[in-house]
Amino acid sequence: MTKKYSREALDRLKSHAMSRANGNADMTRVVLQLDHSSSAVGGSEVAAALAEGLSDSAYIVVAGSDGASFQAPKVVVTTPDGVVRSFMNVTSQDVAEIVRQIGEGLEEPDDDEPFIGHQRRIALDSAGAMSATDINEYVSHGGFAGLSRALEMSPEAVIDEVKESGLRGRGGAYFPAALKWEGARRVDRSPKYLVVNSEEGEPGIFKDRLLMEAVPYRILEGMTIAAYATGVEQAYLYINAEAELSAQRMQNALDQARGAGLLGENILGTDFSLNVEIRRGAGGYVCGEETTLLNTMEGYRREPRPRPPFPTESGLWAMPTVINNPETLCSVSFILANGADEFKKIGSEAATGTKIVSLSGSVQRAGVVEVPMGTTLRQIVYDIGGGTQDGRDLIGLAVGGPSSGVFPPSMLDTPIAPGQLHEAGVMLGAGGVIALDDRTTIPTVVRSLAAYNADESCGKCTPCREGTPRMVDALDRLIGGKGSSGDIDELLQLADVVGAASLCGLGQAAGGPITSAIHFFKQEVFALAE
Repeated sequence: MTKKYSREALDRLKSHAMSRANGNADMTRVVLQLDHSSSAVGGSEVAAALAEGLSDSAYIVVAGSDGASFQAPKVVVTTPDGVVRSFMNVTSQDVAEIVRQIGEGLEEPDDDEPFIGHQRRIALDSAGAMSATDINEYVSHGGFAGLSRALEMSPEAVIDEVKESGLRGRGGAYFPAALKWEGARRVDRSPKYLVVNSEEGEPGIFKDRLLMEAVPYRILEGMTIAAYATGVEQAYLYINAEAELSAQRMQNALDQARGAGLLGENILGTDFSLNVEIRRGAGGYVCGEETTLLNTMEGYRREPRPRPPFPTESGLWAMPTVINNPETLCSVSFILANGADEFKKIGSEAATGTKIVSLSGSVQRAGVVEVPMGTTLRQIVYDIGGGTQDGRDLIGLAVGGPSSGVFPPSMLDTPIAPGQLHEAGVMLGAGGVIALDDRTTIPTVVRSLAAYNADESCGKCTPCREGTPRMVDALDRLIGGKGSSGDIDELLQLADVVGAASLCGLGQAAGGPITSAIHFFKQEVFALAE
């Protein structure tokens, strides 16, 4: 670079941000956690009531969720003397009482919150507490320190730092992030592209939306670091068409970052430039597969491409392309700000860092949680999730989304880790955990997962197109009392063929629900054939 990076530009931004924060020091801070989940249960109405009811001695901060979906809508009040009080499951009718309590003086709550207390947060740090719409808050809390440090290093040194951290991609495949960056940087062709895969189309996974709606600036910081390291000057955020609030928050973040000199030409006074645009996906599980995503960006059908060549060699418009997940990029921000060694202290030697898990189903505390790699499913479901609803019997867990499988309660002490959690076909995937209680049955759940995979098949390759519906047909016969042991044999054969011969990950993993159910729930499955 001909222009040497100086911290002065970021220091000026931080000084401005801190002065704005100090201007509100004598006022009561009212944080409303407004995201797609709280909006669905009256969050927008609460926002309107707060705007109308609060006095001039208080100000509203619009944040994303802290992950505690079971508490939404949530309002957190901090008085000038430091008293913090949280109000959960707020309705617009509750706002008058909150305003009254603010006026009369809040008392310190005496309840302990186990949901967040059992977590270790990197990507979700300050989610729900920090503004999701004002870049100054992120800067004043140390935001862009990772980018600042990266710009003092060579691109190769940045890649080495990420490689040393052991960071693997968090989208589900867990490919080492630095190797992907290194591969793209090595290709002597330009332009090069960066695509952030925020499609997240599968059921039971909702972490990326929360990140975009709660910490959009952290994602942008990680993007900018990745682009600098790989020689990219054009990046795209690929966001699911249904994730409207996510797209709005990210567009607002882009606009503010450009205005602050953190995106666009000559970032922070250097020769490094980066343009970022949003692209909306048409929706669909298969669009999360990276080559399918690239096809849709180019205007083609949502179908995967044969590999090789891999996107790092020939991706978007046949140019070198790095595809990363938002969660991965949030970890990148932490690594560059704190160093690879700090990241390696979290998790295990084989799997460093944290993992965000979407926890749902029959749990008392559903939401998005972040835990160190190596945390057990029992800790996630019981310590954080509070166990099953109404104390019902846990019959199993659906782990990793529709392209994974089901575990019995006896596997609760399984630690989460990249890749397969069991050879029967259960994978961590993007990180979904759905608790199943005695109001359902494992065959019914497996049938739902199999039907979803069949519906979402793009139809390009014969094994997936023809095999996934046949799996559903065999399950229907068994569940409907018209099946036989031959149907179970057919299910195992189809799972094997579809997995071995399909073009992309959807088909390759579509047999997971089948094989895991037959392995772990043999008695329930074979009883259907009697």
